[in-house]
Amino acid sequence: QNPKTSAIVKQLVAEGNAGELQKYFGSRMEFGTAGLRAAMGAGISHMNDLTIIQTTQGFCRYLEKNFSDLKKRGVVIGFDARAHLSSGGSSKRFARLAANTFISQGVPVYLFSDITPTPFVPYTVTHLKLCAGIMVTASHNPKQDNGYKVYWENGAQIISPHDKGISQAIEENQEPWPQAWDDKLIDSSLLLHDPYATVNKEYFRDIQKQCFHRNINKKANLKFVHTSVHGVGHKFVQLAFKAFDLSPPFAVPEQKDPDPEFPTVKYPNPEEGKGVLTLSFALAEKDGAKIILANDPDADRLAVAEKQESGEWKVFSGNELGALLGWWIFTCWKNHNRDTCAIKDVYMLSSTVSSKILRAIALKEGFHFEETLTGFKWMGNRAKQLMDQGKAVLFAFEEAIGYMCCPAVLDKDGVSAAAITAEMASFLATRNLSLSQQLKAVYDEYGFHISKASYFICHDPKVIHQLFDNLRNFDGKNTYPKSCGRFKVSGIRDLTTGYDSSQPDQKAILPTSKSSQMITFTFANGGVATMRTSGTEPKIKYYSELCAPPGNSDVEQLKKELDELVNALEKHFFQPEKNNLQRKTE
Repeated sequence: QNPKTSAIVKQLVAEGNAGELQKYFGSRMEFGTAGLRAAMGAGISHMNDLTIIQTTQGFCRYLEKNFSDLKKRGVVIGFDARAHLSSGGSSKRFARLAANTFISQGVPVYLFSDITPTPFVPYTVTHLKLCAGIMVTASHNPKQDNGYKVYWENGAQIISPHDKGISQAIEENQEPWPQAWDDKLIDSSLLLHDPYATVNKEYFRDIQKQCFHRNINKKANLKFVHTSVHGVGHKFVQLAFKAFDLSPPFAVPEQKDPDPEFPTVKYPNPEEGKGVLTLSFALAEKDGAKIILANDPDADRLAVAEKQESGEWKVFSGNELGALLGWWIFTCWKNHNRDTCAIKDVYMLSSTVSSKILRAIALKEGFHFEETLTGFKWMGNRAKQLMDQGKAVLFAFEEAIGYMCCPAVLDKDGVSAAAITAEMASFLATRNLSLSQQLKAVYDEYGFHISKASYFICHDPKVIHQLFDNLRNFDGKNTYPKSCGRFKVSGIRDLTTGYDSSQPDQKAILPTSKSSQMITFTFANGGVATMRTSGTEPKIKYYSELCAPPGNSDVEQLKKELDELVNALEKHFFQPEKNNLQRKTE
């Protein structure tokens, strides 16, 4: 019933354009643990009014089956600022249609009245003890995309088997229910609640538990620049700084207000490197700021850059900021917990493709470190399990600039991470130390961890499948590579098939998933490299790291060795020319 998407389809039918119609209607978007992520537009392969109604009807039925008190507790729905003029889709419209679906079944809905950062949805699930949460966002994807991200009652993203259960329920509930299209009905419903004011107050109160140096913050004269890259983050990072008694950061004026066109950047993703930060560098130079904090458009990730003494800007990788925040959060905990016994209940987590620096810190300091599969859905769920056992999960991170610094949010949160990073930098400044100098000190103490990650773009699933198939049948059937160029392979873990050469029974400990590709190679020189497919983008990603024991300070030699390993990995395992893979470009 959306006139815009309806007109697009009618036009294609009139033209007899079978090819485009096949693209739109050939296959339904797949609902996975990351929910949905696709371009906005017509047809069942895209995000639009109809597919949002169908998805929410399925999700509603699945929740009714799982929660006898769903009609008492309800769900929360948040949205970012994305909009797509040609199809009439927008995050706000999708959120309202989803709310309408639940309300029509007598389920209370806590619908944010305005845009919010993604972490506010899991926070609200936990804080108000709701059954589930939905965030309508495509995070840092290109402007035409949107997404539908789902949280369970524990405040973490869903993991299997919920994705399969929801997917099946969507298949069974495709016919829109009566009044499904009429989202105006919710405005007069007693089941509609707006959590915006409450959550804004409570969230900023809760993150203050991670503020340890208020007196330093009040007097700090270190200047920060913040960009929200045309997303939702501006207002919330300003409030987070205020909650920590820090002077507000300078906001990049061209990027501080939400704009679904993302006009000043090619990709609205701070992970993509210096291109996204061009305007931030200019403002920092003008205002004499030393540090730049950049959120992605839904403010669940954080990138940080610091001006070096040479005048150059260093953009920290996700692993480097993970090392700094891990060191900082543990140091703050240690200074406030004199009881040495308490350390046995302290945990930190990171994903298997992230740096092992937390493992090195944990070994030396005596707390626990655990590795999970890639993605915060795993870290969030594991953190909740540990917290339910009375453990303290201080920090979790992944190399894709995602940080969970505050137990009130069991997902990555770029808002609290921005304030905590600013407090850390302000504290270090009182010791005449920069973030870069402190990072070197961390590596000096716990061992250098040099990492390098990148990706190739590939739009053909057959090529991707063949590439991984070749690695599993390298020298004949069921044989993995024994070397990669001059680098000898000493171990293999394949989380698609469940094989792990390092285990006595050769079975992997971490959960396996046949639907995604992921192989980790360990090399005789201490290097580790993982190749995996992305759940949300047409990419084959790789992550590599060399870890040296404390005392090995020949960083340039380590970097050279890692560069050579990565070149060999690209040449022998990816074979970009043969497989027609497109390299990541700045």
